[in-house]
Amino acid sequence: MVQFLKLTGNFPLESGEHLSGVEIAYHTYGRLNSDGSNVVWICHALTANSDVADWWYGLVGKGKCFDPDKHFIVCANILGSCYGTTGPLSADEEGGIFYNRFPDVSIRDVVNAHIALRIHLGISQIQVLTGGSIGGFQAVEWAIMEPAVVKHLIMIASGLKATSWTAGLNEAQRMAIRADKSFFSNIPEGGKEGMKAARAMALLSYRNAHAFNKTQSLKEEDDYRNLKAITYQQYQGEKLARRFNAYSYHALTRTFDSHHVGRNRGGLKTALTGIKARTLGIGIDSDILFPKEDQELISKYIPGARLQYIHSEYGHDGFLLEYDLLTKVVRVFMKEISGF
Repeated sequence: MVQFLKLTGNFPLESGEHLSGVEIAYHTYGRLNSDGSNVVWICHALTANSDVADWWYGLVGKGKCFDPDKHFIVCANILGSCYGTTGPLSADEEGGIFYNRFPDVSIRDVVNAHIALRIHLGISQIQVLTGGSIGGFQAVEWAIMEPAVVKHLIMIASGLKATSWTAGLNEAQRMAIRADKSFFSNIPEGGKEGMKAARAMALLSYRNAHAFNKTQSLKEEDDYRNLKAITYQQYQGEKLARRFNAYSYHALTRTFDSHHVGRNRGGLKTALTGIKARTLGIGIDSDILFPKEDQELISKYIPGARLQYIHSEYGHDGFLLEYDLLTKVVRVFMKEISGF
């Protein structure tokens, strides 16, 4: 069941702005043991929520890789989302709704909210901190910000910084949202049609040409006006529009763009030397959103980190779909953790 933490006072943002009365939605599974050594904190990706047992059910659950019978599992909804944590549909200080006036939130701001929740829950150490995609962004930032707290770090299909490639993809999606004039109408459903187009764009980068051609195969006799690929893209846009919000989508892609662990820390190498966590990077060999050259920076710059690839035809989405392969790799890593 979703729980909520409301912070008092102003929550400072990296931009110099602030949010007042921040609320954080979160889920926990299992119990914290007597010495607090069984915490698994999972950071979610762009449009997910804090109910990680629902959307990552292949890895979280009884008898699975992250087991509530053994572990105290925490997942917090991120700032800017529309799943309970303060975001664009929240009230501003004047009692109105933020909509597209929601301030820029960085990955570091997201982690500061996680830290506030960690303290509230009485957690002094995190045995395993993990996340895929933008969840990995949060995890590595946290390992830098609180090196004494994070014992083991698992980054999946992720990287140490947003790139020009990812920022370009994100801006193309935001342009689609802003092209929908209703986005500027300050209504809850504003920008919905634009977000459908944005999601269709994003999906192409979450997969790859091989995967898309295979799953949306084309036959000679197909009606070119109604190809399977066309209806699939339309379906994916509609599907997201039923559960998400365009203002949050726009804001969270901006948060994605903020990621660079070396910013104001003397560059990547200097920033990452302070990480104390034993680190595993899991890359996906067909990922075009985070290609190999991006993921290889994990093992290059994080002290003692190792990088292991899994093979998947699903590209970036492999971190959500390849449960068996991920479980095998993560369990080997977790066996190295004494008593875990």
